[in-house]
Amino acid sequence: MSRMADEVIEAAERRSPGRPIVCASGLSPSGPIHLGNLREVMTPHLVADEIRRRGHAVEHLVSWDDYDRFRRVPAGIDPAWAEHVGKPLSEVPAPTGSPFANWAEHFKAPMIAALTDLGVPYRGISQSEMYTSGAYRDQVLLAMRERARIDTILGRFRTKKKHVPENDDEDGADEDRVAGREYYPFKPYCGACGRDDTTITAYDDDTTEMTYTCACGSSETVLLRDFTRGKLVWKVDWPMRWAYEGVHFEPSGVDHSSPGSSYQVGGLIVDEVFGGEAPIGPMYAFVGITGQAKMSSSRGSVPTPGDALEILEVPVLRWLFARRRPNQAIKVAFDQELHRLYDEWDALERKVAAGTAGGIEVTGHVRAVTTAEGDLPRTAQPVAYRTLASVVDITAGDPAQLERILAGLDATPDGARPRLDKAAHWVASYMPDEAHTRLRSEPDTEFLAGLDDQEREAVAMLRDHLTDDWSLDGLTTLVYGVPKKQAGLPLDVKPTDELKAAQRRFFVVVYRLLVGADTGPRLPTLLLAAGPERVRYLLGGPAPVS
Repeated sequence: MSRMADEVIEAAERRSPGRPIVCASGLSPSGPIHLGNLREVMTPHLVADEIRRRGHAVEHLVSWDDYDRFRRVPAGIDPAWAEHVGKPLSEVPAPTGSPFANWAEHFKAPMIAALTDLGVPYRGISQSEMYTSGAYRDQVLLAMRERARIDTILGRFRTKKKHVPENDDEDGADEDRVAGREYYPFKPYCGACGRDDTTITAYDDDTTEMTYTCACGSSETVLLRDFTRGKLVWKVDWPMRWAYEGVHFEPSGVDHSSPGSSYQVGGLIVDEVFGGEAPIGPMYAFVGITGQAKMSSSRGSVPTPGDALEILEVPVLRWLFARRRPNQAIKVAFDQELHRLYDEWDALERKVAAGTAGGIEVTGHVRAVTTAEGDLPRTAQPVAYRTLASVVDITAGDPAQLERILAGLDATPDGARPRLDKAAHWVASYMPDEAHTRLRSEPDTEFLAGLDDQEREAVAMLRDHLTDDWSLDGLTTLVYGVPKKQAGLPLDVKPTDELKAAQRRFFVVVYRLLVGADTGPRLPTLLLAAGPERVRYLLGGPAPVS
């Protein structure tokens, strides 16, 4: 991000000295704004934040493409909404039961909330408001006057193949020239049916008189200088905005960055038609999801930033973007890979606190936990995420049990939040069914009776020394130390392959007695969560006192 910030500052000083630097993002509220779209915002945010930290005036724009056409009804929505296909998103009714005024506002709201949580300051721009207010009137009239030039630019990249829009939110299908018909870069919304199934049949440059017909059968003649019910097609709209807002930096996905794509074509149009300059626009790689299949089956949709923030702390989610260059792919884990991610984050936190982190690591950490405006919320007593998940699972979230166990981890429920709540949500929503752990209610007397002498001795040693040091570290030393003591070895001995095999055999015995399986959560965590009386009872000791 530092290198990109250097480039953007240099470009801004050359293009518009003395003016604020402008970074931009664009989002379409055509349906749930998925987690992959977050990169569209986080990349400019991190660059803008770096520029702001250096003392430069900078603005991050987020354009809401709420004047795009409603293309299709997403899964899970009443199919009756198909009657609104072709209308602007801001004029489509919100889904049933929504408190919002229209479709666009309904799907913008969760993203707005997520950006607030993530500490992303921005100026939102509604394209519906911009077009319908006449803010782009001069730009629309200019594009219509220069339609032949635009048509020539687009013609350099046309092929005989049928055009496929680069994404669901573009007007790509409207941009190709229809044989035998003059090209127009403007698409009206019909005054009768509200849809964009329209065709311009005549336009006069001098008077701006425009006639269009619609598939619904209506026809209308208007003066375009007074007409605000329509928009420029995507490959003209985007460069128009670059010039209008003076954008210096706006990245785009792979689909926008290939030869003949919106970014390449837009660079020519902004220069030759609108008298502007294309922003610095690096390509960013896609955001992948692990564990998505489970999520999709339960929710019927791809995950959103809000979904991620239910299981990820704000600094951790920011770190996923801050530690990668834009052209590097990102994986967001909703499965048990999430535990590994938190382990990496906690290790980084320890290195930063100890002063042993490298320069790049420190920079990524700073961008994750702060913005130019200040610190972001963090967990005061960060217990390992995998430990919290195991504890919540084993105790079924019982508050008294949680408080007891967290005390053994030198934490309190309040101090362990928000991480505790994130882990609880992960257990409830994403933990695989087969990974849930349930303690036995009664001892497995048959299994206990079948233990050999060595196994019986090992179980007794564990049972009798449980409370010597009832802490996660103490229990860890104990469970790994029992096989060492049986072999006559000191506790600090480096484990051999033979010793490791003995430890694994011992762990299987304990798991079988506690949960009736050969494996489970980390054994010290399991013991801590179960409590000493319950563990002793399941290991063949006396029943707990009720």
